Amino acid sequence: MKGLALLLVLALIWVAGLLAFADRVARLTPAQDPETADGIVALTGGSDLRLEAATHLLEAGKGRRLLVSGVNRMASRRDVWAVTGAAKPLFDCCVDLGFTAEDTIGNARETAQWARAMHYRSLILVTADYHMPRALIELKAALPGVQVAPFPVVTPVLDGRRWWATSLGARRMIVEYSKYLAILVREAALGGRLDRGQPLGAPA
Repeated sequence: MKGLALLLVLALIWVAGLLAFADRVARLTPAQDPETADGIVALTGGSDLRLEAATHLLEAGKGRRLLVSGVNRMASRRDVWAVTGAAKPLFDCCVDLGFTAEDTIGNARETAQWARAMHYRSLILVTADYHMPRALIELKAALPGVQVAPFPVVTPVLDGRRWWATSLGARRMIVEYSKYLAILVREAALGGRLDRGQPLGAPA
């Protein structure tokens, strides 16, 4: 009986955490207009809205350059340009593409290498609303001492306030929450530090 009671308590804690996580996601959008930063990074994903939003920030002068992290290796610069909708001169001069990242940890590493090469100390992070909490943790872990401002983009197929209403929405929120919990456990095991990356001036 004690074991069953413990399981029920853990299940209630997990559900409460999921509801709190979903409420946090729902409150992220619409995104606040960010302060100007050194650079902008957009994490690729299931929606082109991330790249469009990041491009608009670049056009507005919110950053000097834009990194698109996690680009499909089969895609060309022309393919990415068509998605961003950026003016060709702006895209040619100020947009960098990263092809090595395959997951969020890879995004963070790719972004860290880029930021160090550019000597950037502040970034605007553009990714999906539900992905932002985990992406922020990974990026801050890879870039200690660098200011990271979130710019979450709404996910059309995931209503943050009614995520439970569809199987797709429920599955995506639950999976992301589970990944987020895993990151928190990892950080707790490492002493709660988000400074495991190299200092900005260190070799990549």
